[in-house]
Amino acid sequence: MDITLLHVCLLLITGFLAGIINTLAGGGSNLTLPALMIMGMPAEVANATNRVGVAMQAVTAVSGFKRHGKMDSDDIIPILIPSVIGGLIGAAAAAYMPTEYIKPVLLGTMLTMAAVMLVKPSLIAPEPGTLVNKVKDTPSSWWGLGIAGFYGGFIQAGVGFVLIAALAGTLRYDLVRANALKMLCTLVFTVVALGLFIAEGLVMWVPGLILAFGTMFGAHIAVNMAIKAQPATLKWFLFIMTLCGCIAALMF
Repeated sequence: MDITLLHVCLLLITGFLAGIINTLAGGGSNLTLPALMIMGMPAEVANATNRVGVAMQAVTAVSGFKRHGKMDSDDIIPILIPSVIGGLIGAAAAAYMPTEYIKPVLLGTMLTMAAVMLVKPSLIAPEPGTLVNKVKDTPSSWWGLGIAGFYGGFIQAGVGFVLIAALAGTLRYDLVRANALKMLCTLVFTVVALGLFIAEGLVMWVPGLILAFGTMFGAHIAVNMAIKAQPATLKWFLFIMTLCGCIAALMF
């Protein structure tokens, strides 16, 4: 594939925007996947190549949140266990379920998130000072994180919204810490998926790395934005991105 200067600019700009959107909320792949397919990639190759950018932005975001002291490391393993188990089950389900189930699940998830944020936003955005729950003391968090993992394995698109709902809704993390842990879970999902795509020879490394450069820069900027932003600002940004996810689901 010939990569022109226009392609490079397209990947850098959409990658930068996706890095910001994914770090603060979710749904950035709604920009990067079309950009890759505009270059002439088949959908499955674009999906695989996109994971290079997702993985690298997650590394950047996780390291940034950790540097600012926003990564709660004492409960990481208990959070990852149900997420990974759910992800594996979701990936297996995706291999056998008809593709026509994807759009209703994606749209239903986005609409549910938007409705919850309008009716009872405290479920997604806990008030400042809310005490954080531990996974071992919150059995419902296993279900929430497991469902988020299943969704991520089954569809992937918009999984950031579901992870935030699980982390903020059941464990009561504020949006900054929820986003930090969300990016860690995303990194684990993506590395596993990327390994499979590499083994299948579906990754195009040059456009993938160009995209990754943009997503890493966007994630770096977004971490600094998240640290400085007011909770209400993050909540409204999440709500707007959820509505954008609904529109993308209708067009999916």
